[in-house]
Amino acid sequence: MSSLRRARTWLFVRRRFQFVATVAMVIVLTGTCGALLVVPNWVLPKLHAAQPTSIGSVRAAADDDARLTAVRRTLEPFGQLVTEQVPTGNDQESLVVGHPAQRAEIDILAGELATATTAVTDVWGAGWAQSALVVVASNPSEFAALVRSTNMPADVAAASVADPFVPGTQPTGQRVVFSADAGRRLDRDGMRTLLRHELTHIAARAQTVDGAPQWMLEGFAEFVAHLGTGHRFADIAPTVATRVRAGDIPRDLPADVDFAGTGAVAAYEQGWSVCAFIADKFDRSRLVELYRRIAAGKQDPASEDRIMRDVLGTSRTDLVADWRNWLSAHVA
Repeated sequence: MSSLRRARTWLFVRRRFQFVATVAMVIVLTGTCGALLVVPNWVLPKLHAAQPTSIGSVRAAADDDARLTAVRRTLEPFGQLVTEQVPTGNDQESLVVGHPAQRAEIDILAGELATATTAVTDVWGAGWAQSALVVVASNPSEFAALVRSTNMPADVAAASVADPFVPGTQPTGQRVVFSADAGRRLDRDGMRTLLRHELTHIAARAQTVDGAPQWMLEGFAEFVAHLGTGHRFADIAPTVATRVRAGDIPRDLPADVDFAGTGAVAAYEQGWSVCAFIADKFDRSRLVELYRRIAAGKQDPASEDRIMRDVLGTSRTDLVADWRNWLSAHVA
């Protein structure tokens, strides 16, 4: 009996201790909550800042951005969103959006976006929004939906799109979309170059008419993308360099049809080299003016000749001849 009595006594004491401990904990928690209610407002931001940033809190910060609303319907069926806001030029903020699985690519693009925007503005000028929506797709279906095309070649790593608009007005719905495998195919330098290329299309879109010569549109975007990066001729245009060394020098500016299919790589490189040559011989500002004039509509050799005479003071025939000599000199 004595042992049973001792056991009951022990249980009683234990329960009493648990009761007292519980009451004490309630008092402590109540006091803590009460203290938080009277914490001055200037302290609260510090408390929040000390917490690790979660995907949800980052996304919530951009929920009121109309650009995000435009793509959320496409993105959300494929999973949770990650959104990063990036301050860019002209007191604007750009957005980089994707899914958690693309976090590495999102972080790279967010880290490069401000510098890329400045690089584009330095060439094109400040007459554009200087902000962008950059989206990283998670799979080919999402990429096709974001670029509004089911005919995009499988090897395309990024594309810029905009809503239909009247030339001369400000485009809406503009965004740069990276494919799901862009981060696997490109290193950071490649992502940086491609981002600048597509941002150039965004900046120039209001001055660009569909059907304008691709050698000008794509060549100019490539020129801006590589400007100031330290890339050598052979790094930017290895196919052209190899052909020129073999004596195969382009006889004319690349045609629009050359920018699709097996000849696309060489066409993009040639387009870059034309614009690099023009900037080298005439200066960058006249290259920009030439873009604005040529991109204003569909052209043919005769109309290109008139524009080149007005802007550069040279004929199309002489420009092509000088470009071919420039290629030979830079590859030798």
